[in-house]
Amino acid sequence: MLASDAAMDDFLVFLGLTALMGLSIFLSLPIVYSKRAQGRWSVGLNAAAIGILIFLLGDIFSDVAPILYPSGYVADLGYSVAFAVAFTAAFLALLAVDNLPRSPGAPVESSPRTTALIVALGIGLQNLTEGLVFGVSWTTGAIGVLAVVFVGFFLQNVTEGFPIAAPFLGTSAGRRLPVMAGLFLVGGLPTIVGGIIGYHWSNDLFLVVFDALAIGAIVYVILPMLRLAFRPLESREASMARNRLVYLGVLAGFVLGFAVNAL
Repeated sequence: MLASDAAMDDFLVFLGLTALMGLSIFLSLPIVYSKRAQGRWSVGLNAAAIGILIFLLGDIFSDVAPILYPSGYVADLGYSVAFAVAFTAAFLALLAVDNLPRSPGAPVESSPRTTALIVALGIGLQNLTEGLVFGVSWTTGAIGVLAVVFVGFFLQNVTEGFPIAAPFLGTSAGRRLPVMAGLFLVGGLPTIVGGIIGYHWSNDLFLVVFDALAIGAIVYVILPMLRLAFRPLESREASMARNRLVYLGVLAGFVLGFAVNAL
């Protein structure tokens, strides 16, 4: 009975920390409501979101690289095929969703809400594997690794809320709190789900597939974000000034993601 109580207490502490880590994404929620998130600020902030997503691509791949390349140079054929299939499936699935028939007169480009949902899904898939890593680290009792994983994932989740909010910056669309809260839950709750799975069970194939799904989703969403960031303006001078701001914003977002992950 005492052993069972201790096990339950251990799981509840783990669950609380996992929830704290996953729901830290809400700390970036005020960004979308900021008065500064308009005009030129919205251009720079959207560019920073692209930079964060580019960083996340490398960060996610670094999780599965040791599994895909166990010897350092030669790829494992089975895991590589699984990665390629999952990546392609995620990309094509989002392409299909993004190109569903629209009502007459509807805009050709995706709505901010659709883009934000796709970003949230990609980040949610990544957070599922982060939760898995946290759960495995907890059960193995690697305290030092556990502390690093918790702090790193907590801080990274804070920045991950920003790309979800980015499609709404500079627009009045979809800024209702229930909409944003729902999107943030799509991105953050998988951390808890992955943590519970990792606490009870772990599998390399699971990690490879879900990281590949996350990478495929993020690659897909970066493309329309870049197209929107570089859309032609009314004059060449305005376009050049905007482009410089986008370049600097992407760089700032990448550096921010790198710095947070290095803490």
